[in-house]
Amino acid sequence: MFHAEVVRCDDRPCGYLRAASYGHTLGGAVGLAMIEADRVPGGVIDPRAIDGARWDVEIAGKRYPARVSLRPLYDPDNKRIRG
Repeated sequence: MFHAEVVRCDDRPCGYLRAASYGHTLGGAVGLAMIEADRVPGGVIDPRAIDGARWDVEIAGKRYPARVSLRPLYDPDNKRIRG
């Protein structure tokens, strides 16, 4: 991922990636997306809407499943690093 990739919610384009990089502590690509609330089911972005939908990102013409979170996907207490 670079940036500006299309994000889909239940097969409907709803936003795009603003930034992306490799998340070493997560073991995969991580992106920051801009999502338009009126383009997701129910028109509200909340944990229930996020968990109840199927998300993907289109990268170079191919779709990849995405895990979406309202909170940062990081380990502030370094529990994963310390084991």
